[in-house]
Amino acid sequence: MDAQTLVDTRGDLWLALAPLWLEREPRETDYTRMIEEIERHGLSDSELEWVFRLELAPVLTRQQMSVAGEWREFDDYRLMKRLVAHNLRLTGWRRRTWALFSGLTTMMARHRFNELMERLMIARGRDVPS
Repeated sequence: MDAQTLVDTRGDLWLALAPLWLEREPRETDYTRMIEEIERHGLSDSELEWVFRLELAPVLTRQQMSVAGEWREFDDYRLMKRLVAHNLRLTGWRRRTWALFSGLTTMMARHRFNELMERLMIARGRDVPS
């Protein structure tokens, strides 16, 4: 897959989910946009989990832990360049390595992802486990 295809197929979804890693809590409008993009892409719960763990977390966790940078908003262009570069290399041993360490890379955003999953279940008319 080439860079333009990645941007065309995943770009809007990646940018919608990026607020899970901001220093502020996502707004209601952020969660609404996330759910709209997830539904537009027709992702199952497990597919969404892997997008979160493999496609986004390795890039966004590194950016989140960097000393420099503004963490209220993202520079969408720079973020997209990093996400595309990461995902173009995400094959073979790299994919397996990120899968292995994905518990660590998702740790700081997991509570927000869980909140998103609850909202998604409600939007899909499914019962939320207690």
